[in-house]
Amino acid sequence: MLDYARDLTRRPSSVEKENMKRLKDAGFSDEDILDINQVVSYFNYVNRIVEGLGVEMESKGGN
Repeated sequence: MLDYARDLTRRPSSVEKENMKRLKDAGFSDEDILDINQVVSYFNYVNRIVEGLGVEMESKGGN
């Protein structure tokens, strides 16, 4: 799963049917693979928006 998440993040065009086969061989269902894909893709999307706009994180101290 982590290899798939890394590949989807760093080299999305490298993801192929073999990636799905490895996930299925590891016990993931089609629904699990879809969930993994959506979570990874969402976080990649949000991170690119934040980084692309230069948004800085708030400090936890509330100051």
